Parts: sequence; C-alpha cells; structure tokens
Amino acid sequence: MWLRKTRTTIVAVTILGLLAVNACLPRPPSESGGGVNITVYGFSIMKESLEKAIYPAFAAKVKREHGFDVRFTSSFAGSETVTNQIIAGVKAQIAILSIERDAQRLKDHGDVKSDWRALPQKGIVNKTPFVILVRKGNPKGIHDFPDLAKPGIRLIHPDPISSGGAQWSILAIYGSELVKSEKQNGEADHVRALQMLQAIWRNVISTPSSAREARTQFELGNGDALVTYELDGLLMKLGNAKLDAEIVIPEATILSEHPAVVVDRNVSAADRPVIDAFMQYLWSDEAQRAFVKFHFRSSTNDALNQENKELATIRYPFTVDYFEGWDKAYPDVIERVFRDSVQKGR
Repeated sequence: MWLRKTRTTIVAVTILGLLAVNACLPRPPSESGGGVNITVYGFSIMKESLEKAIYPAFAAKVKREHGFDVRFTSSFAGSETVTNQIIAGVKAQIAILSIERDAQRLKDHGDVKSDWRALPQKGIVNKTPFVILVRKGNPKGIHDFPDLAKPGIRLIHPDPISSGGAQWSILAIYGSELVKSEKQNGEADHVRALQMLQAIWRNVISTPSSAREARTQFELGNGDALVTYELDGLLMKLGNAKLDAEIVIPEATILSEHPAVVVDRNVSAADRPVIDAFMQYLWSDEAQRAFVKFHFRSSTNDALNQENKELATIRYPFTVDYFEGWDKAYPDVIERVFRDSVQKGR
C-alpha cells in the first residue's frame, strides 16, 4: 500500500480539489515501479475523448506536480452492458454512463455508496444532442425524425435493452413530436408522437448492442439512416473524408447528459485520493475543453462550446427534464410507450 493507514483520514478529508490547488497527493511506492492504476468502465462513445485526451493530460499533470505515475485501464460498451458488468463483479473503480438510471442501478445494488449528484453539475460530465446520419447527398430526403417513417427507409438503431444511447434516441424521437406539437398547437400531442415512433420502428432493420456498434454497421454501408449522438456522427464524418454520410439536425431533439460515478465497492482507502482527484479533474476547464474538442458539449461552461465550430444549433433543444427526469422517462416512455406499444406491436 502506498498510503499509510495513519494518514488515510487526513487525506480523505483534504483530497477534493488537491490538483486544483497544487497540494501534495500522497506518493505511491514508485520506487518499486508501482504507480497507480485507475480502472474506468465507460459507455461506448467515451473512448476517444478519454484515451486520447483526458487520461494523458491527467497523468501528465500528476507526474509534473506530484512526481508519480498514473495509468488507466478502460473498457467500453453499451451503458446498460457496462452497468450489468459492474453489478456482476468487474473491478471498475469509475463508471461513466449514458443514462442516470444506470448510475441509480449501481447505487441500488450497493456498488456506488456515495451520492454522485453531490459532484459538480450533479455528476453530469458532458452532453450531446441526438441527430440523424444519412447517406451523402441525402438521396432519401430525410430532414427530420418524421422522414424516417417513409416507406422504404432502412434504419439502423441500437438496442434499448443494452444501449443507453438507444434509450436517449427513443426519447429524442418521441419527445421531438411532443415539443413540436406543443409549439404548434399549445399542447403536446401524445397520439401523434406514438404513431410516429411506431412508423419509424417498422423501418428498423438492425439493432446493434451499442451506439458505437450501430455506427460501425452504418460505416460498412448498411442502412439508409442512423439515429445517434452528434459527437459520434462528427467523429465518423470528420475522421473519414471519403465516408458516404451527412449529418441531419432535427428541428427538436434531446441533449443526452452523462453521469460519472465512483464505484466505491472497488476503491480502497489507499486509492481513494487519486480516484477523487481524477473525478474532480473531469469538471476542470482543461478536461471540459478536451471533451468539446472531441465533439461533446461542456456541462460546466457553454462558452467552451463555441470553440468547436462543428457543433450544430438546435432550434428546440430539450433534456430528460422535459419528461420529469429518468424516474418518469423510463417507465412512462421506454417501458409503456416503446416496449409495450411500439416494440410488442411491431
């Protein structure tokens, strides 16, 4: 152990903000080449921003300011899958999830004991709107979610059973019709929203297990359209100039918000200081700017979003608060509307 038991209480009290104020993190036994390893499980689209920017910057900061090494071990999958893996016993110390409901599942199971909502921005590290990817030139004339219901459209959509992104997508499609009908008529039209979601789902030809797997299928030439995170569409489009795809911005769409939690069950007293310091780092301007560079939107400072000119302007953006949070959105929309009225009736 790199932290003496007699110092644990002092460190636990003083750790938050250590990096920000340049205080001293307790030093691991780096003389033996140990250092510290942090294990992070994340939902699929977190991979690039973490591995290419956040991890290296944090490790360099600790090395520069405190003189020891920090390494990271990562695993990425659909948010529901990641949550199930942690519940089953994998040794993740931090989870970054697509939906708040998965964070609550970890808390209910006893894996997360602390209150993630006490973290900055109630635990939300970044956000991104849902958009539609279409083939180059938009040959099917898809300009908004209702166009996905046209006869002959072949839609790729991740599986809501395993993918948090798929659940966000259902809320985006259903909620967009509620928001637009409310703007047009002064009242949300639930019948109109249900009928559109039913018509769109009849055009789904494949349901991969995560948003990233859905993106891969689309990249390989499958389907006419894909509903996905804006950032994944930008990563795909900007990373491949030859890609046969364009991004369509719906008139109304949801901003997904992504919580980070400490999996307390897997964090020892010795590891806690660096784990907590990394968690605080996620909301620093340096980390938030890195998220924006990789096409997320900042959860702390909207001004940072202006630094990425690829981020779209949404006419009618909304969040899960439109549905009164995940405690209402999941049973009311994902279960009753999608599972019971859309999926079973397909």
